[in-house]
This record gives sequence, structure tokens and C-alpha cells, in this order.
Amino acid sequence: MMEKYYLHPTSIVGQGAKIGNNTKIWHFCHIMSDARIGENCILGQNVFVGKNVVIGNNVKIQNNVSVYEGVCCADNVFIGPSVVFTNVLNPRSNIERKAEFKQTLVKEGASIGANATIICGTSIGKYAFIGAGAVVSKDVADYALVMGNPARHTGWMSKHGARLQFNEKGKAKCRLSGDIYSLKDGKVKRY
Repeated sequence: MMEKYYLHPTSIVGQGAKIGNNTKIWHFCHIMSDARIGENCILGQNVFVGKNVVIGNNVKIQNNVSVYEGVCCADNVFIGPSVVFTNVLNPRSNIERKAEFKQTLVKEGASIGANATIICGTSIGKYAFIGAGAVVSKDVADYALVMGNPARHTGWMSKHGARLQFNEKGKAKCRLSGDIYSLKDGKVKRY
């Protein structure tokens, strides 16, 4: 069967990896065995995808990102350049901890800014926005904007990537799409 994705000649794909149609894998990437990458993804230069990693459809991973075993990215996720994922909470060179890998879930539509660090065992909510350089050590709510080290909740973002300003009734309108959002008990929903 003919492959229907683009693989730059300098990149390597391990046996058993599955790559979706129209995905582009650029220079010096390494996709480990049994990784699953969806359709219409773009992996920039020097991206590493670990064994058993799951990446959804239409995911964009910028240059110099390592997506280690234990990470699962849903559809439409954006991962900025040099983002760091971890998979062990307390690594030591002299102690084998592969049986202790923690799961990290990046939900649909989330964006992670350049040089952010995602500590394993966390979940990043749908359409959440992680600011550049943030260190995420706790779960991030759907539509939340977090920034800093450690990452702190600083606002809310729409599905289209606009900052949401909620009125006294807990309603906000996305300036880019016109979609209406509600905020109740610390949770945002889109109508």
C-alpha cells in the first residue's frame, strides 16, 4: 500500500507506527514504533514522537518538540516550538522508572505556547491556551488561559483564540466568531 503522507528523507518512522493521510513530517523527525498520528498533521523540524503516543487529526507540532510516551493529543491541538512534555515526576538517571510513566491529555483545540513545560499527569482542557514559557503542573480547565511559572489562571479564551471578557451575568461574546459563552461555577461553556 502506498503511503499518503509526506516524510522528509532525513526523518525516521519506526515499525508499526501509523500515520494518517496528508500528514507532513519535516526534517530530522523520529517517530517511534506504535505511535499513532492522525490525518492532516504537520510535524516541524526535529520533532520526536515516542512509542504509543497518540496524536489526533489536524495537530500542528512546531520545531524541537519531544512528545514522550504517555502523551495523548486530541484533534486540532497546536504545540508551539520547543514545548517540553515530561513523563516521570521524579526522574533519576540511576533508577529505571518506565513503569511509572504518567498520562498527559491535551484535549481538542488546545494551544500550547513556545517553550512551555507540561508536567506529566496533567490534563489540558478543550480550547485552553497555555502561554509561552508557562510551567503547567495542574489540570487546566476548558477554555482557560494560563501563564507563568507555575502556570496560573489569568483569563478565558474562545474556540477561535480571542480573549473572553465576561459581564456581570456571566456571558461573553467572541469578537472573532460572534459565539456566545457562559461562565458559571468556574466553568465555561459555548452555545
